[in-house]
Amino acid sequence: MMTVDTKAYGPVEVDERQRITLPFGLYGFEGLGDYILMDARQRPFYWLQSIEVREVAFVLIDPKVIRSDYDAKIDPQDFEDLGLDGPDDDRFLQFAIVTIPEDRQDMTANLQGPVIINKESREGRQCISLNDKWHVRHNILEEMATGKDAC
Repeated sequence: MMTVDTKAYGPVEVDERQRITLPFGLYGFEGLGDYILMDARQRPFYWLQSIEVREVAFVLIDPKVIRSDYDAKIDPQDFEDLGLDGPDDDRFLQFAIVTIPEDRQDMTANLQGPVIINKESREGRQCISLNDKWHVRHNILEEMATGKDAC
């Protein structure tokens, strides 16, 4: 176990297995590579908390929760670099970074820049979707409503 001072919850005890390494960081935060991944108190969200800088934390969501048809079409080299066989690999996790403004109705997810993780090695990276259908800001509530209508 390790204690991490988190932006959302203050100091928390986390299992070492929650530690995620992002060797290239995230876009705009390239110098930060050590994080913990933890469940948020509000499902279906997660927190990606920097171990190095308490104020750097990201809300994440599985993009398939927003859009069941989500397929980022990630460059095969990104999978290979993480030791993954592709999106159907059992070790593959993917998340979208969420932006939560004051009016939560306007919450958006970045479906253009998914964060992918090899849950076995606990190494990840932020990728760029090769599918031009996905953008940096998708309204989560609107997308979920669209997805339900499409079913």
